[in-house]
Amino acid sequence: MRLKDKVIIVTGSTTGIGKAIAKAAISEGAKVLVHGLEEDLGLQAIQELGEENTVLHIEDISAAGCPEKLVELAIKTWGKIDAIVNNAAWVVNSDIGTTGKAFLGKVLEVNSIAPFLLIKSALPYLSVSKGVVLNIGSVNAWSGEPNLLAYSISKGALMTMTRNLGDVLPRTHSVRVNQINPGWVLTERERQHKKQDGLSENWYEEIPAMYAPSGRILWPSEIAAAAVYWLADESGPISGQVVDLEQHPLMGRNAPKDPSTIHGKP
Repeated sequence: MRLKDKVIIVTGSTTGIGKAIAKAAISEGAKVLVHGLEEDLGLQAIQELGEENTVLHIEDISAAGCPEKLVELAIKTWGKIDAIVNNAAWVVNSDIGTTGKAFLGKVLEVNSIAPFLLIKSALPYLSVSKGVVLNIGSVNAWSGEPNLLAYSISKGALMTMTRNLGDVLPRTHSVRVNQINPGWVLTERERQHKKQDGLSENWYEEIPAMYAPSGRILWPSEIAAAAVYWLADESGPISGQVVDLEQHPLMGRNAPKDPSTIHGKP
């Protein structure tokens, strides 16, 4: 059991990638604080993951005092914290025309500032356990899609924070900080978002090879499998690293001449 008896806070874990990480962590012996926005989804997740392995907190991660509440609940329930996974994020469309100061500030609060505050709140306990921080970013951190401006900015900030704290905290607090940047992942909400954008019910079954050379996009369980490595002791002293999890290189790739083809066939 690679995470036996470890206590892990996973934000945004009632659905999608966060829920998959919580499930994988529990299967490896961990106890997980499950966090999200919707109580019904949270209660459902607790039932699926097992009440004996979890505790639930429902609140906007950017709400005043939420990071401190997560830390307090984990300590009250299990007496320690071994790792935190900053997964909660607001994925919202915007471009330069629709991104104002208040809107950008809100996206940064959820996607960049709240993760920082959770790290800061948990740091005294992570220092004791010589723990781990795993930030869940996005390949959009490198530049982003045209309609994901604010989101991309926030993930770029998260990536810089990971590299900065990943250099400092091992020396000052014996805490490692790393990040994984998922590419295109088939979460429940991604299915809904693309349908709202006008795509068909089964849009994910026929994706152009330019975007999915393998013929499909990533599954949450595949991101979770990678997360376990960074949360486990087997990743050793590695810190300050950002790993992209996508099925093609992000820069200098050889895209198909006809992006409408799938595996080279119209």
